[in-house]
Amino acid sequence: MAVPARTAIDGSETVTADGEALASIAFDGEIIHWRGPAPWLFVPVPADLVGEVRYAARLASYGWGVVPVEAAIGTTRFTTSLFPQGDTYLLPVKVAVQKAAGVGLGDRVSVRMRIVAR
Repeated sequence: MAVPARTAIDGSETVTADGEALASIAFDGEIIHWRGPAPWLFVPVPADLVGEVRYAARLASYGWGVVPVEAAIGTTRFTTSLFPQGDTYLLPVKVAVQKAAGVGLGDRVSVRMRIVAR
Protein backbone atom coordinates (compact mmCIF):
# COMPACT_ATOMS: atom_id res chain seq x y z
CA MET A 1 0.00 0.00 0.00
CA ALA A 2 1.51 3.29 -1.08
CA VAL A 3 1.86 6.12 1.39
CA PRO A 4 1.25 9.59 0.00
CA ALA A 5 4.43 11.52 -0.78
CA ARG A 6 5.41 14.35 1.52
CA THR A 7 8.40 16.58 2.13
CA ALA A 8 10.62 16.16 5.16
CA ILE A 9 10.42 18.94 7.76
CA ASP A 10 13.76 20.33 6.63
CA GLY A 11 12.59 20.26 2.99
CA SER A 12 15.38 17.84 2.09
CA GLU A 13 13.42 15.36 0.01
CA THR A 14 10.05 13.99 -0.92
CA VAL A 15 9.55 10.75 0.92
CA THR A 16 7.32 7.69 0.48
CA ALA A 17 7.14 4.19 1.91
CA ASP A 18 7.68 2.51 -1.46
CA GLY A 19 11.38 1.73 -1.06
CA GLU A 20 12.23 5.36 -0.47
CA ALA A 21 13.29 6.93 2.79
CA LEU A 22 10.48 7.80 5.16
CA ALA A 23 12.80 10.50 6.49
CA SER A 24 16.33 11.73 5.80
CA ILE A 25 17.85 13.47 8.77
CA ALA A 26 21.24 15.07 9.33
CA PHE A 27 22.59 16.53 12.56
CA ASP A 28 25.69 17.06 14.66
CA GLY A 29 25.83 15.52 18.11
CA GLU A 30 28.11 14.38 20.91
CA ILE A 31 28.81 10.70 21.47
CA ILE A 32 27.63 9.71 24.94
CA HIS A 33 27.73 6.61 27.12
CA TRP A 34 24.44 5.37 28.47
CA ARG A 35 23.93 2.45 30.77
CA GLY A 36 22.63 0.41 27.85
CA PRO A 37 24.39 -2.47 26.13
CA ALA A 38 28.16 -2.20 26.49
CA PRO A 39 30.41 -1.42 24.74
CA TRP A 40 28.15 0.68 22.52
CA LEU A 41 28.08 4.42 22.69
CA PHE A 42 25.21 6.55 21.43
CA VAL A 43 24.44 9.85 19.71
CA PRO A 44 21.15 11.42 20.89
CA VAL A 45 18.82 12.74 18.21
CA PRO A 46 18.36 16.52 18.79
CA ALA A 47 14.98 17.54 20.22
CA ASP A 48 14.02 19.54 17.12
CA LEU A 49 14.26 16.38 14.95
CA VAL A 50 12.42 13.94 17.22
CA GLY A 51 9.05 14.77 15.63
CA GLU A 52 10.36 13.77 12.21
CA VAL A 53 11.60 10.46 13.62
CA ARG A 54 8.28 9.81 15.38
CA TYR A 55 6.34 10.53 12.19
CA ALA A 56 8.43 8.05 10.17
CA ALA A 57 8.41 5.53 13.02
CA ARG A 58 4.65 5.06 12.58
CA LEU A 59 5.49 2.95 9.51
CA ALA A 60 9.03 1.80 10.27
CA SER A 61 9.05 0.84 13.96
CA TYR A 62 9.07 -2.84 14.80
CA GLY A 63 8.40 -3.53 18.44
CA TRP A 64 9.51 -1.71 21.60
CA GLY A 65 9.55 1.53 19.59
CA VAL A 66 12.89 0.87 17.89
CA VAL A 67 13.29 2.46 14.46
CA PRO A 68 15.48 0.93 11.71
CA VAL A 69 17.93 3.34 10.08
CA GLU A 70 20.68 3.45 7.51
CA ALA A 71 23.22 5.81 9.06
CA ALA A 72 26.59 7.38 8.42
CA ILE A 73 29.12 9.07 10.67
CA GLY A 74 31.53 10.82 8.35
CA THR A 75 32.16 8.32 5.55
CA THR A 76 31.41 5.26 7.70
CA ARG A 77 28.03 3.80 6.74
CA PHE A 78 26.10 1.28 8.84
CA THR A 79 22.63 -0.03 9.63
CA THR A 80 21.17 -0.09 13.11
CA SER A 81 18.02 0.87 14.97
CA LEU A 82 17.28 3.96 17.02
CA PHE A 83 16.31 3.25 20.62
CA PRO A 84 13.62 5.41 22.24
CA GLN A 85 14.95 6.99 25.44
CA GLY A 86 12.85 9.50 27.34
CA ASP A 87 11.90 12.33 24.98
CA THR A 88 14.45 11.43 22.31
CA TYR A 89 16.01 8.54 20.42
CA LEU A 90 19.56 7.21 20.72
CA LEU A 91 21.63 6.19 17.69
CA PRO A 92 23.88 3.27 18.72
CA VAL A 93 27.51 3.58 17.68
CA LYS A 94 28.91 0.04 17.76
CA VAL A 95 32.60 -0.63 18.37
CA ALA A 96 33.13 -1.50 14.68
CA VAL A 97 31.69 1.89 13.70
CA GLN A 98 33.76 3.68 16.36
CA LYS A 99 36.94 2.13 15.00
CA ALA A 100 36.11 2.67 11.33
CA ALA A 101 35.10 6.31 11.89
CA GLY A 102 37.90 7.00 14.38
CA VAL A 103 35.48 8.34 17.00
CA GLY A 104 34.86 7.79 20.68
CA LEU A 105 33.17 9.00 23.82
CA GLY A 106 32.77 12.78 23.92
CA ASP A 107 33.53 13.34 20.24
CA ARG A 108 31.23 15.62 18.27
CA VAL A 109 30.15 13.90 15.04
CA SER A 110 28.11 14.64 11.94
CA VAL A 111 25.35 12.08 11.48
CA ARG A 112 23.27 11.38 8.41
CA MET A 113 20.50 8.82 8.59
CA ARG A 114 17.60 7.51 6.59
CA ILE A 115 14.58 5.86 8.15
CA VAL A 116 13.24 3.14 5.89
CA ALA A 117 10.31 0.75 6.20
CA ARG A 118 11.46 -2.86 6.28
